[in-house]
Amino acid sequence: MAQYFEVHPDNPQPRLLKQAAALLAKGEVIAVPTDSSYALACQLDDKNAVDKLRRIRQIDEKRLLTLICRDLSELANYARVDNRQYRLLKTCTPGPYTFVLEATKEVPRRVSHPQRKTIGLRVPEHPVLAELLALHGAPLLASTLIPPGETEPMNDAEAIRDRFEKLIGAVIDAGACVSEPTTVVDLTPMDGGGEPALIRQGRGPLAPLGL
Repeated sequence: MAQYFEVHPDNPQPRLLKQAAALLAKGEVIAVPTDSSYALACQLDDKNAVDKLRRIRQIDEKRLLTLICRDLSELANYARVDNRQYRLLKTCTPGPYTFVLEATKEVPRRVSHPQRKTIGLRVPEHPVLAELLALHGAPLLASTLIPPGETEPMNDAEAIRDRFEKLIGAVIDAGACVSEPTTVVDLTPMDGGGEPALIRQGRGPLAPLGL
């Protein structure tokens, strides 16, 4: 049965988020608010938790998962970034974007794309998630909370609890999120002097990307 943490969206109660962080440390998958709908999140280096997240979402290993970071200072451990890419990332983060980058060897092979060795990276702009990341002390692995067989992400915490309470460890209720996915941009073409490639237009505007 999923625990339910109702927190203030701007000033979340640390006591409740510490409990949520403890569940993550135990290998649980939890539902978290972001700046673009709710997402399922777990520890990066916990194979069982990652496998569980994929089972809940009913996605295979070819589907890219997203690394959620508190800020860009954590970036170098997980992705290879040149100066052009970093300038663009700095312009657009925090915000509702997912960037596809070349993964470093620090990223477990089961997490990166099996053919391309890439990883999706996010620095979301949400106070609750930022505080949870700080308490956890490391990035989280996540996937937009889109129920199997559906196309729209969920943004209501109570509905998430009703649907997934037997499958996940907790739901963090910070009120309704925007029900719109992130803008996804592939930055790997920039490695060869090319330009960013738009994969999906979502909530993040294209102007800061030069697209």
